[in-house]
Amino acid sequence: MKTRIEIDTKTFVRFWLVVIGFALVALAIYSASTALIIIGSALFLAIALSKPVTLLTKILPGKSRVLSTALAYVVIITLLGVIVFLVIPPIITQMTKFAETVPNLVDSATKQYAGASDFVNRYSLQPQVDKMVIAIQDGISGFGATLVSGLGSLLATITALILVLVLAFLMLVEGPSWLNKLWAAYDDNDKMVAHRKLLGKMYNVVTGYVVGQLSVSAIAGTVAGVAVFVLSVIFGTVPADLAIPSAMIVFVSSLVPLFGAMIGASLVSLILALNSITVAIVFLVFFILYQQVEANYISPTIQSKRIDLSALIILIAVTIGIYLFGIAGGIISIPIAGCIKVISEDYFARVHKNHDIAD
Repeated sequence: MKTRIEIDTKTFVRFWLVVIGFALVALAIYSASTALIIIGSALFLAIALSKPVTLLTKILPGKSRVLSTALAYVVIITLLGVIVFLVIPPIITQMTKFAETVPNLVDSATKQYAGASDFVNRYSLQPQVDKMVIAIQDGISGFGATLVSGLGSLLATITALILVLVLAFLMLVEGPSWLNKLWAAYDDNDKMVAHRKLLGKMYNVVTGYVVGQLSVSAIAGTVAGVAVFVLSVIFGTVPADLAIPSAMIVFVSSLVPLFGAMIGASLVSLILALNSITVAIVFLVFFILYQQVEANYISPTIQSKRIDLSALIILIAVTIGIYLFGIAGGIISIPIAGCIKVISEDYFARVHKNHDIAD
């Protein structure tokens, strides 16, 4: 028995208009992804700093929000300067040390070439060796273009960071007046109170996540720094001044949820490997063990009461955030998911309440 479904032209056109509308919105979001990252990062920073700025505003004699925001920015810029000062010089020293050892490596390889050339000639491997040499030469020739591209990306990143800081500053200064105008535009007082309460819950989710993630990152950075210092004392082949840069690298990378800390630990291991492969392996194994403790005890204890999301939802949110908006998207994906959860719970609560009233 065949079933025939009839759809009128108006419904058919409306359906495809909705599909095309969603496609255009998705295309617009993708095209404006860079701008959205900058605006979203600025909003995230403004929300994270709003409580300290508000507290400073109440304490300062003139109660100037502009001055409070400026003081908060001075603290942030100072911390960034300290991080750069502590991290960059030791890393440059290690890279210079590695560059100085390259000639010795080349000499050693040259001495071993005689035996290798006999092996190549005996088994007729010269064409493969020639191809490998050409590939290496092509890679070296392309290094200049890669370097120029890297400098361009660095300048773009610095420009984006300046825009984020400026936008966040203006949001912090003008944010309260915007909210007051928004609440004053409501005619229904009950609806205004409900929406204000909902926005307050979302605000608590974001600020709670920021405080929690900073705490987890600070613990991970401290553990990494202490581990490098202890290994430098035990083995003596690694300079102790790498402890602070290691702590800073792990702290910053840990701000990316789930796998950021391991990326930072891998970078630290590469730096340690320039001095001692053994120390690098020991540190990486130790940090993998620490990650198990962090994932099962530290992070759940700190974050459980701040953002109530399952591991699956967190992984999905981080994956979407990173693939759409890069590292910045990965950092802000979890609080966004938490806000969506708050909105969904509020919506279903109102629907359930309306059903109860109707019954």
